[in-house]
Amino acid sequence: MVGTEPLRLREMVESHFSFVWQNVRRYGVRDGDVDDVAQRVFLTAARRLGEIRAGSERAYLLTIAAREAGHMRRSYRRRGEVAEDAMPEEASGSSRPDELTSRKQALSHARSALDGMARDLRTVFVLFELEERSATEIAALLAIPVGTAKSRLRRARDEFATRTARLRES
Repeated sequence: MVGTEPLRLREMVESHFSFVWQNVRRYGVRDGDVDDVAQRVFLTAARRLGEIRAGSERAYLLTIAAREAGHMRRSYRRRGEVAEDAMPEEASGSSRPDELTSRKQALSHARSALDGMARDLRTVFVLFELEERSATEIAALLAIPVGTAKSRLRRARDEFATRTARLRES
């Protein structure tokens, strides 16, 4: 068993690195930090390789990626940093300053709403709404029943709408 662990880890990295990298980026990690966070995901997986069921590697890595991205977003907030993509570096000639401000505020509200959601709800919401995956794909990816995925999606949508409405009002 010990002899197969390096091979299993190598296969996980080769098979799932781009998936992990894309999800870390979608979870709000800045471009300059995405590689580091993705590496931490695989370091965690390497330490816990014996706990990962065969066939569930992708779901396990997604869970770790969500957790590590959350740590990074919290560190941004503690340091008072703003993500690079929060505001375009150069405004195009077609966007007015008030439109850019509105977009920046909407993005901030969406990130705050997502940050405040429970991880299981946020994960399903991001996979469905941003990655455009079906409930069946999400269920398989997270190793949960399809009904659970649909229920979490409904709750996540409700919570996201409530949170963003509160943020707009304040």
